[in-house]
Amino acid sequence: MTEIGNFLSAWGIGTSSVLVIPAFLFVITVVVFFHELGHFVVARLCGVKVDVFSIGFGREIVGFYDRKGTRWKISWLPMGGYVKFAGDADPSSRSDPEVLKNMDPAEREGSLHFKPLYQRALVAAAGPLANFILAIAIFTVAFMISPTAPMEPPVIAEITPGSAAEAAGVQVGDVIQSIDGVAVVHFPELQKLVTDSQGRQLRLGIVRDGQAMEILAAPRATEFNDATGKATSAFRLGIVPRYAPLPFPQALVRATGQTWSIIQRTVGYLGDLFIGRASTQELSGPLGIAKAAGDWAAVGFIALLNLTAFISVAIGFANLLPIPVLDGGHLLYYAFEAVLGRPLGERAQEVGFRLGLALVLCLMLLATFNDLVRFNLF
Repeated sequence: MTEIGNFLSAWGIGTSSVLVIPAFLFVITVVVFFHELGHFVVARLCGVKVDVFSIGFGREIVGFYDRKGTRWKISWLPMGGYVKFAGDADPSSRSDPEVLKNMDPAEREGSLHFKPLYQRALVAAAGPLANFILAIAIFTVAFMISPTAPMEPPVIAEITPGSAAEAAGVQVGDVIQSIDGVAVVHFPELQKLVTDSQGRQLRLGIVRDGQAMEILAAPRATEFNDATGKATSAFRLGIVPRYAPLPFPQALVRATGQTWSIIQRTVGYLGDLFIGRASTQELSGPLGIAKAAGDWAAVGFIALLNLTAFISVAIGFANLLPIPVLDGGHLLYYAFEAVLGRPLGERAQEVGFRLGLALVLCLMLLATFNDLVRFNLF
C-alpha cells in the first residue's frame, strides 16, 4: 500500500486520486463503446454476422448474447475493445483462411470478408466516424447547457492587470469586431491573430456603448500553463471573453468546427514531428489520460465530458492512420485491392499486420515512458 501511496503522491493527484480510476474508466468505456458501435451498426446494416462485441481485452468479466447471437461482454483489460465478425481470425479482423474455406454459402453471406469492397471499407471507417460524431454531440450539448462558449463576436468580461489591453485602454464590455481590418467572429480567431502578431501593434476594431472605435494595442509575451500543465509562452492581449450558452444550431456548428480544429492541430503536430519541429515527448499514454480524467472530473462532469470528446477525436484520428491492425490499415489494404483488382496476398498482409502491431506497441511504450518521466516516476 505504501508503494501505491507513493505512486499517487508522485503523480500529483492528491485530492482527485479517488476520481482517477472511475473517471478514466468512464472516458475509455464511452469512447471505445461508440467506436465499436460504429463498426457494429454499419456491419449489421451490410448483413454481416457479428460474433463478439467487447469492451476491453482479455478474460470476460460479464456478458450476454443478443437475439442474433452476438456476445456482448466487458473484459478485464480496459485499454480498448473490438468487434469480431464471422470469419475473423482475431480481434484485429484478420481473416482466417481455414474458416473461410470451410464456410457454406449461408455462412459466407454473413461474413465481412465476402462482402463487396465498398461495404468492407464502410465498416472499417465507421468506427473513427462514430468517434467524431460522438465528439460533435458532446461539444454541442456542452455549448448548449453551460456558458463555456465565448460570445460571438467576443465581448470582454475581464482585463488582466498590467496587460497590453489595459495599457491600450480596452474596457470591460467592449465588443471586438475586427483586428487589423480582419473580421473577428469567434474568440479562437482573435487568439490566433494575436498570437501570430509576434508582438507587433494591432488595430482593434471595437464597439463600446454602441459606438464604433479603433484602439491600438501591442500584445505581450505571456507565460502560462497549457492544458497538459506544461509551461509555455505566447503573445496575448490579456483579455477574458464573456461566456454564454448557445442555441442548438450555433452549438452544432461550433462543435463541428471545434472537432475539425482538433483534427487539424493533430495533423499539424504529426507534420511537425515528421520534420523535426515537434518532440515525441509530447505524446501521452494511458497514465496521462487517467491523470487528466481525474483532474477534469474534479472540476465537474461537463469538464469530464469535454475531455471525453477530445479523447474521442484523438482515438478516431489515430485509428485512421494507415497502420495495419488499425482501421486505417484495413482501408489501406482495401485501397490496394481496389487498384490491383484483387486482395493483397496472405503473406504480405501477415507481414504488414506484424509490423503494424510492433509499431503500435512501440508507440504505446513510448507514450507510457513519457508519462512516467512527466510524473517523475522514472
